[in-house]
Amino acid sequence: MDASRYAPKRDLAGSTVSVLGLAASGAAAARLALHRGGTVYVSDLSTDPAVAARADELRSLGATVDLGRHDLDRIAASQTVVASPGIPPDAPVLRDLRARGVRWISEPEFAVRFYRGPLIVVTGTNGKTTTAVLTSHLLRAAGYDAALGGNLGAGLAPPASALALREDAPDWYVLELSSFQLADVETLRPDIGVLTSLAPDHLDRYPDVEAYYRDKARLFANADEGSRWVLPADVPEIERLSEGVPGRRCVFAADARPERDCAAWIEDGTLTLDVGAGPEALVDRHVLPLVGRHNLENALASALAARLAGAPARALARGLATAPALPHRMEPVGEVRGVRFLNDSKATNVAAAASAVRSLDTPLVVLLGGKDKHEDFAPLATALAGRVRLAVTFGQAGARLEAALADQVPVARVADLDAAVRQAVAAARPGDTVLLSPACSSFDAFASYEERGERFRALVGALASGEGRA
Repeated sequence: MDASRYAPKRDLAGSTVSVLGLAASGAAAARLALHRGGTVYVSDLSTDPAVAARADELRSLGATVDLGRHDLDRIAASQTVVASPGIPPDAPVLRDLRARGVRWISEPEFAVRFYRGPLIVVTGTNGKTTTAVLTSHLLRAAGYDAALGGNLGAGLAPPASALALREDAPDWYVLELSSFQLADVETLRPDIGVLTSLAPDHLDRYPDVEAYYRDKARLFANADEGSRWVLPADVPEIERLSEGVPGRRCVFAADARPERDCAAWIEDGTLTLDVGAGPEALVDRHVLPLVGRHNLENALASALAARLAGAPARALARGLATAPALPHRMEPVGEVRGVRFLNDSKATNVAAAASAVRSLDTPLVVLLGGKDKHEDFAPLATALAGRVRLAVTFGQAGARLEAALADQVPVARVADLDAAVRQAVAAARPGDTVLLSPACSSFDAFASYEERGERFRALVGALASGEGRA
């Protein structure tokens, strides 16, 4: 490993940095720029109380902050412009900067310029948060100091820039990055890159699926022969995007061993890997605390990444046996009258919901709905067929979901999540699983998928305590 790659970067004294957007990642980038001695300007069109509080904090640290406007002349004159991922590429401020020939970078791109150690980047349509968290957990089980950050949200880890403020360098940085963040990288090069999965998503932001896939492929943009990649086996779109990319390729599959010299797979019910020194058995699949077949794949990807980072197999086995269950991701939230309830509110696209359904082997009542992201629901209908007792659709997308599923499975459409839970309780039988895996975003009724998941958990809790019987 080339230690010179991890030498501390120069400070920003004498440089101006503009940060667009004052959510968590924008505020973190501004703090980092100030810490490094930069002259910092921050702007956000919002003036809500949370944004105003961050603005006051940054002003106290020396930044100039505008709320309700962007000073385009000031931004265009900056040496570095950092754009928050929540700002879509067709936003007026970015259109105006583009017309002036001004380039911008993402917050993680800015952050990693100040990292002082090796980097693992995890991305993918689904599974990236679980895989990033589990990878850092496995590294810590092996005694490494693993600094986790990026796009995780929900209080799971800080933005990438916060990790650059550490006084001591960790053994490994582990970042989860979204397509929005990868879109605007320039020099970011992971030592180990993990692509968990790839399926259509965010078609309410991207003009087509190819544009979304191109941003995911930015993971490979700065690859060299020292790069190492962890990829799912036999996924044609991923093979196409990674074709010709330099570096060593390792693959994972939750069944028979892939035909690669570096791979992870399930053998006789045991999670197994081989990074070149022969097969190493880790743990029986039933020891893994995480629910669902797709979490076997996430565990295999995490184990490969951690093994490539130097973690020994015995430490991986300990870490896998204590894998943390994450909120809103196939999270068990209760059992009522013999019916198990799982909160998979993070499943905000068709591929995630279909994967969750396929991963379970009990009769299901599935809750689907929310804000329509204009995906094709046909693959979801195929996944549901023969597996569900009832699909309950709700929210803005409820009617279109009902129409797409009605030929394949029994469907009941209701107004909202509360009514969906009542309908599910009425339909479920002992031994069934009620699965909230919406296949849609939450923004028709909730501020976030977390808020939606918390509401589901509260409804189930009320049922369990006898307060909300259907």
